[in-house]
Formats: sequence, structure tokens, C-alpha cells
Amino acid sequence: MRDLVTHLKQKVAQHEPIIAAAVGGGLVAKSAVKGGIDFLLALSAGKYRQMGVGSLGSFLAYDNSNELVMEFATRELQKVAQNIPVVLGVQATDPTINLHAYIDKVAARGFQGINNFPSVGLIDGQFAEALEEAGMSYEQEVEAIRYAHEKGLFTVAFVFNEQQAMEMLAVGADIICVHLGLTVGGHLGAKRIQNLQSAKQMAQRIFERVIEQKPHVIRMIYGGIINKPIDAQFMMTDHLIQGYIGGSTFERIPTEYIVEEITTSFKQLQDFQYDDVTQKVIDGINHAHDYVNTAKKYIALYYAQPITLERMAQQLNISSTHLSKQFKKVVGISFQRYLIEYRMNRAVDLMKDPQLPLFLIAEMVGYMDYAQFSKMFKKVKGIAPKEYIKTTL
Repeated sequence: MRDLVTHLKQKVAQHEPIIAAAVGGGLVAKSAVKGGIDFLLALSAGKYRQMGVGSLGSFLAYDNSNELVMEFATRELQKVAQNIPVVLGVQATDPTINLHAYIDKVAARGFQGINNFPSVGLIDGQFAEALEEAGMSYEQEVEAIRYAHEKGLFTVAFVFNEQQAMEMLAVGADIICVHLGLTVGGHLGAKRIQNLQSAKQMAQRIFERVIEQKPHVIRMIYGGIINKPIDAQFMMTDHLIQGYIGGSTFERIPTEYIVEEITTSFKQLQDFQYDDVTQKVIDGINHAHDYVNTAKKYIALYYAQPITLERMAQQLNISSTHLSKQFKKVVGISFQRYLIEYRMNRAVDLMKDPQLPLFLIAEMVGYMDYAQFSKMFKKVKGIAPKEYIKTTL
């Protein structure tokens, strides 16, 4: 699997995000492959999402997770994956298996790698303490990654804090993936909300430690409040985070809303509503009253034009004070700061083209005054644009 790791690192070197999908069946996997997914994860959470239960089903005694995953991954995913790697979610704490023998079986079945899911890292409090006392610990997950790495399998390690990241690094994990919790949004999503800024800060703290030990290891994030491309882009602006693994984002949330609205359209026999749903598929799903996501999408489309909070609020037919509060609550930073950071990150992308002069880049991201652009760039990135090009690109 060294070729796979090399391939992914080449993408990182070219500043391409690595995108993976955690799925529970062949239909979504097939679509993800057509969309250019970098690799697939077969997780029991995916199968439960398809059953309408939600990802939490993975943590209850409905099925043996390892048997469930092996069955659907063999029957459904390997057929449609083509040349895309399939990584199997292994529950290392399963008392019914010999861990090393099971990983040998994973390799013999033709799977390219493993991931530690379901993970006890998602459990805290007294229950977590009881599991630890019973011998069902995160250390077993570390051992699974260690043995799989030794066997030459591709390894994707879910970590939940800095210590776990260090443990997974020490045993040779190919990807350190900060698990941000179960995905928020949709009908079955987790209700505990962590805003984007706090999620980003958590991942940054962990990855700063990771870089100190192994600067070239691949760093990704999974789950949490991230359920739209704009969210993932915000998380990956500083290159500490190099990729995103989505589960509900690809598999559950699109299906829930599209099927519901199309069904309603047929019940009412109103073509205009079906057309509206079709447009949502093309443009991206927006909830009717989701002002914050609409504002972020507007910024992504029109960042090169003059944008103010007041004008945005007027277009949404709400007060600027209300929009400001909602934006800060959901994103974790102010509307103005988000706009500035978005523009500066687009400027960095444009700087990769040596044919573009800096004054033109400034205009392309909404700054007619180069001095103001340079001032904002230094405020966000810490150095002037010219120095950034010399030292970073």
C-alpha cells in the first residue's frame, strides 16, 4: 500500500484536498467513485444510516460490527470500487475475534486497509471507565493499526485527542484523522452542536503536535458539524488539515431531503416544486431558514464583489444584528472575519499562478486598494503577500 500513500501525498503536495467517503452500501459507493473519491471506508455506521437508525446504531448490540461490515463490504463495495481502495472499519475491542487473525483475514479478502471503528474514543464518562476496566480500551485499536501497518495494509486512524494521535503515530498510521463526533444535520444527525471554529481549533491543536513528530503524515478530519463543501473548505484553509472523510454528508443528508421533497412534489403533483428540488441538487441543499449557510454560499459565489453584513441581511430579509449573532453562533467567528479569511485563502490559491501579479489578485478577491489587501493579508497570514509567495509557495 506504499503506492497508495505516495499517491495521496502527491495530491497533498499539489494542494489538492483528499476526500474519502464512509459508506454502508454499493449505491452510494458507486456514485462516490464516479465523483472521484480518493478512497472508501466501509463502516457499520453506514449500514445503520441506510437502515434509518443513524450512526449511533454502531455502538449498540444490534449486530456484530465486524461481521456486518465484512459482509456488505465484500458483497457490495468491492464490486463497484474498481481501482479505488476500500478500507474496512475494524472494531478492535470485539471479544469474539482474535485481532491479528481477523486483520489477516481482511488482507486475504483483498481489502486495502483498516480503520479503527467503532471506536471507544467516542465514549466518555462512567461507561468509558467501565469499558476500560473490562479490558475494552483504545489501546486495542492502537494495536490493530500497528499490526495492520506491519502487514503492509493502509491504515486510517481515528483519534480524539493529542495523546491518541501520538500513540497512533508511534505505530505507523498512514493517516491521522481527527474524529469530530457524529455528523450534525438531517433527521438522524447528532443534536450536540460544536461550531466550526471550535472544531477547527481542536483539530489544529492535535495536528500541531502531529507535525512536531511526523510533519509528512497525512492529516484528515471526519464528521462533526461539517456537512457542506463550504464547511470543509473553511476547515482546510491553513493546510494543517489536508482532507475530509464524510459519512452522513455523502450518504444520509442528501437522501433525506431530496427524497422527502420529491415525494411531496408527487403527492401534490406540482412540477414547480420538483423543479425546485432538482435545482437544489445542482446548486447545493439550503434549508429555507438557514441564513448562515446561505450567507456562506453567497460569499463563496460573490467574494470578488463588495459585500457587507447589512446588505446580506437585507437580501435575507432579516436584521443585520440577528444575522451577525446567528453567524457567530454557528461558525464561531464574525461575518466580517469569515469574509476576510475566505478572500485571503482564495488569494493564496491564485498566488499559485506565477503569471498573476499581486495587484490583480487583490482585485480578483474584492480589493481595489492593494495597500488594504496587503494589510488584511498580513493580518490573516502573518506576513506580507510577497513574503508569503517567497517562503510558502
